[in-house]
Amino acid sequence: MPSTSLQVAGLASNFDWKTFTDQIMELERAPAARLEAERIENVSKNSLLGTLGTRLTTLNDAAAALKAGSLFGQRTATSGTAGSTWGATAASDTAPGSYRIAVSQLATSATLTGASDRGSPLAASADVSALTVANLPISQAVTAGTFTVNGQQVAVALTDSLETVFTAIATATGGDVTAAYDATNDKVSLTSGSGTVLLGAANDTSNFLRALKLGNNGTATVESSGKLGVLKPSATLANANLATAVTAVDGSGNGTFAINGTSIAYNVNTDSLSAVLQRINNSAAGVSAVYDAVNDRVQLANESTGDLGISVSESAGGLLGALGLTSGTTFARGDNAEFTINGGDTLSSASNSLDVSAHGIAGLVVEVKSETTETIAVAADATAMRGKIDAFIESFNSVQQFIDTNTRVSSDGKGKVTTAALAGNREIQDWSRSLRTMAFASIGGLAGSITRLNDLGIDFKAGTNELEVENATLLTDALQNSTTDVGEFFSTATTGFAAKFDTFLDKILEQNDDQKERLTKTNSGLDEQIAAIDRRLTQQRSLLESAFIAMESAQSKIKQQQTALDGMIGQLSR
Repeated sequence: MPSTSLQVAGLASNFDWKTFTDQIMELERAPAARLEAERIENVSKNSLLGTLGTRLTTLNDAAAALKAGSLFGQRTATSGTAGSTWGATAASDTAPGSYRIAVSQLATSATLTGASDRGSPLAASADVSALTVANLPISQAVTAGTFTVNGQQVAVALTDSLETVFTAIATATGGDVTAAYDATNDKVSLTSGSGTVLLGAANDTSNFLRALKLGNNGTATVESSGKLGVLKPSATLANANLATAVTAVDGSGNGTFAINGTSIAYNVNTDSLSAVLQRINNSAAGVSAVYDAVNDRVQLANESTGDLGISVSESAGGLLGALGLTSGTTFARGDNAEFTINGGDTLSSASNSLDVSAHGIAGLVVEVKSETTETIAVAADATAMRGKIDAFIESFNSVQQFIDTNTRVSSDGKGKVTTAALAGNREIQDWSRSLRTMAFASIGGLAGSITRLNDLGIDFKAGTNELEVENATLLTDALQNSTTDVGEFFSTATTGFAAKFDTFLDKILEQNDDQKERLTKTNSGLDEQIAAIDRRLTQQRSLLESAFIAMESAQSKIKQQQTALDGMIGQLSR
């Protein structure tokens, strides 16, 4: 095997055979370099075709949007009143025009209000020493702090009993004002022995007086303005401070009642009043139920407006009876909306959403929110139509600009010619011409006055293949006043403008994909050719290097022999 040192080019021969070999290989690889350049060019073309395909797809989508017949049937419904709170919508079958709607009465919901004061009194007697301020069953929780009676501050803590607070009032006023609880009427009274009772000050920090419904009246005696004991909505029904016990339950505390025929179940031992009210609201009864803490009562209101009833039923001794919803109730009937249209007869609607069932105008729905008069204008939705037309024009121009840029052959003033990547692609150039021809062509067989884009004020920009709205006034007038003709032009099945574009674009998208596929296959073949050339050159390099190494080895041996001979001759000559 040749010495490793002999692989250094020219060591023995003084000939740089490695550089020579590299130059030979470079010359031999020139065909592969040309193939690689072709491959890179194909990759660039494929990328451009991909971008063109994306733009063609966008144009196809824009054409499909114009093909939708519903686009040209869309209506707008707007109030002529500035700052109107009304809402209005119109369907495709709504006749365009102006509708003057005068509302004399809004629809309201019926309510069933239960009897007041459903909670038990604070105490069964005047003795309130066992009542802690923090746990008083009143509508507003007491806050700790100070309050003022006849100019004197009284401190109250949440841990105080009510009796302790009464004593503090007497102490603060020097015995002049005394406080007492009336169990019969469930009220607290304050009485002055010397004159008028004056309550409160700007710097009070406790709401004790307000929580116990105590306010000035200009006399020597002040008492709570209403009963104090109320229900506890968050406690279980068994502990909710109900004045009337719920007895229509089974041994486990289960009971039921019905509202508008919908059954509601409850358990006095596990359900709170709040939970039962929420259950009503979530049911199919069609009412909303709320607890009024100020008046200590429950109110039911129909979720639907109009003159509709509310029915309740249960066994005697049930929860509804304890809540005062079966007797002693107040039922307020709901009102129907009353209105006129264009000065006609008074019409009625159970809802404030006035639709065809109320006014007879197909597709028109008006949400009235005030007792006033407003004019609703119904017109073709020119904005929506114009938006789709503009989108088509933009997509069309995007395709034409791309084709023009990437197929262009240009020269500067010095005669230098620049050729775009797709300049030789006749098929793509034909697509551009065909798109222009289709856009400019007239659509036959239409009954309306619009048969070509030019009838809508749309034409080509001078010297280009790009579209523009040349006459916006003409286009707006057509969209507002000739909607049927515009719709027929764009959306007629098979033969309409959009349908023809749709068909043609499907075709050229397929052709575009075919071109990309051919380029991909071509590059696969180029890759194989390049690989074959590189394999052959690798073998050639190996053969050349082996030959040169052998040459170096032979020359090295000759030099060694020459050196030995020179040495022997030198010795003989001495």
